[in-house]
Amino acid sequence: MARSAADSLEDFFKAFPDLLGRTATPTERNAFGRYANLLVLWNRTHHLTALKTRADIARVLFLDSLLWRSLLPREPLRILDIGAGAGVPGIPLRMVDHSIALTLIESRRKPVSFLHALIRDLALPDIAVHHGRAEAMSTELPELQGKFDFVLTRAVGRGSRVIEMAAPYLRPGGKVIASGPPVSKAMPKVEWPNAEWKKVEFPGLGLPRAFLVATIQD
Repeated sequence: MARSAADSLEDFFKAFPDLLGRTATPTERNAFGRYANLLVLWNRTHHLTALKTRADIARVLFLDSLLWRSLLPREPLRILDIGAGAGVPGIPLRMVDHSIALTLIESRRKPVSFLHALIRDLALPDIAVHHGRAEAMSTELPELQGKFDFVLTRAVGRGSRVIEMAAPYLRPGGKVIASGPPVSKAMPKVEWPNAEWKKVEFPGLGLPRAFLVATIQD
């Protein structure tokens, strides 16, 4: 598809050394470009996000997804992304780290269809997608119970309800990471043991970010 020089992913790729300590590979550049192209195409008819350009998708979705990487250990992980929407943050994280075993849960049909199309296009057959509500899925699919090291969700502002929803999916000692409000605002109190707000900063990028992190005990 035709696009202007300004509508590129170059600013996103320039952030890789700050985000990941390395440059983007040619394979990653191609894959993120295809991801952005497909999302722009689907947005024209399905309105998956309010973002209209590749540059905005890279800045708002891809870049933000990779901010989560700083909270994850550098080892093979089993990750569940709840409310995956257009695939963030889970799929961008999987694209830069193939040791991640990724499962996505999404309740809306159109995003689920997009996720299947995206996974086919990027040739990522090891990503599982489940259509349904996360509150019910752990009962409907008991094989998902206690399976994951991390549950990620962009459900901003739901506090302890997010932790309660995620807990059945996590192994003992597993963690929930939820995106928080802008760091300029006061962090809401969360009534849950072993839960805390963590601020992630990348001085070279000027992108402070707050996350709620909670550990599930035995």
